Amino acid sequence: MLRNWLLGACLALTGMGAAVAGPSFDAVKARGSVICGVNQGVAGFSAPDSRGEYRGLDADFCRALAAAVFGDPTRVRFVATSSQNRFTMLQSGEIDVLARNATQTLVRDTALGLNMAGVNFYDGQGFLVRRSSGVTSARQLDGATVCIQPGTTSELNIADYFRANGMRFTPVLIERPDEFVAAYAAGRCDAMTQDASQLASYRATALQNPQEHVLLPERISKEPLGPMVRHGDDQWFDVVKWVLAGLIEAEEQGITQANVEARLRDPNPTVQRMLGVTAGFGRALGLEERWLFNAIRAVGNYGESFERHLGSGSPIGLPRGLNDLWTRGGLMYALPLR
Repeated sequence: MLRNWLLGACLALTGMGAAVAGPSFDAVKARGSVICGVNQGVAGFSAPDSRGEYRGLDADFCRALAAAVFGDPTRVRFVATSSQNRFTMLQSGEIDVLARNATQTLVRDTALGLNMAGVNFYDGQGFLVRRSSGVTSARQLDGATVCIQPGTTSELNIADYFRANGMRFTPVLIERPDEFVAAYAAGRCDAMTQDASQLASYRATALQNPQEHVLLPERISKEPLGPMVRHGDDQWFDVVKWVLAGLIEAEEQGITQANVEARLRDPNPTVQRMLGVTAGFGRALGLEERWLFNAIRAVGNYGESFERHLGSGSPIGLPRGLNDLWTRGGLMYALPLR
C-alpha cells in the first residue's frame, strides 16, 4: 500500500497522469483494431501460413500491440506492403504502424516524417551466391549481375560499396519478393543482395536445395529494423515504443508466455510495474494497467518470438548474435519501465 501511494505521489509530482489523447490512438480505439503494415512475405518476419494467417517476428509484434491496446491479440488487421508503397501507406493513414523489417534512417525520420519506435532486429546487408560459383567474398563480385529490390536501402548501399572498392556491377531491379527470388533461382543474376536475415529466410524457405547457396561473410551496412509510426501523435508513438521495450524487458526479467500469470505474485518491484500490479503506468499510456501482461500472454517475450520464428528451432536457424540481450553480449537493451 505504501509503495502504491508513493508511486501515485511521484506520478502527480512529475505530471505523469493519463496520456493526452492523440488522433492515431483515438482512431485505433474507435475502430476497434490495429491496422499493421507488414511485408508481403518474408518467412521469419511476416509471411502468411497455410491458413493465410501472418506469422513471424513482426507479426508477433502486431499481435502484442493489439493485445496491449485491446486485451485481444486477434484485433489486428494485417496489410501487405511493398518496398515501394510502405512509407506512403503509413504517411496517408492507410496503416497505423509499419512493422515490416524497415531500416531506420535519418531521412526516413525527417523528410518522410516517420517516428522510429525502437529496434526489433539488428541486421546488415549481405550477398547470397551459388556455392558452385566458387565465390567466397563480396570482393570477388566485380562485374557481377546482382538482383536488388528497388525502394530499399540496398540500392544505395551496394552502389556505395562497389564504388568504394573500385568494382562494377549490373543491377537487376525486381520489387516483388517471390519474383526477386525466382529471378535469382533462374540464373538472371549472379548474386542477390538484401538484409542478411531476409537472404537466410529466402535460402531456407524459397530456394530448392538450400545447401547449394552461400551467404557471403561481409555485411556492407548497418540495418536497424523496427516498427515506425507517423509524426504528430506522441501518444500512439509511446504505446508502440513501450510495447516493444516491454517485450524485450520481459525476456530480461524471465517473464514468459507460460509463467506470466504466476509472475503476478512476484514481489520484484520491476515485475510488479511491468505487469500492472503496481498501478499508474498503464494509465500513463492511456491503456489498461495489464497492457504488458496481455501482450506477453499473447506472444511471449522477445526471445521466445525470435526463437520461434528465426532461431535455432526454426527453419531459418539464425543465431541471436547482435539480437541477444545486452547481458549476453547483444544489443537488445530496453529502456527502463519505471
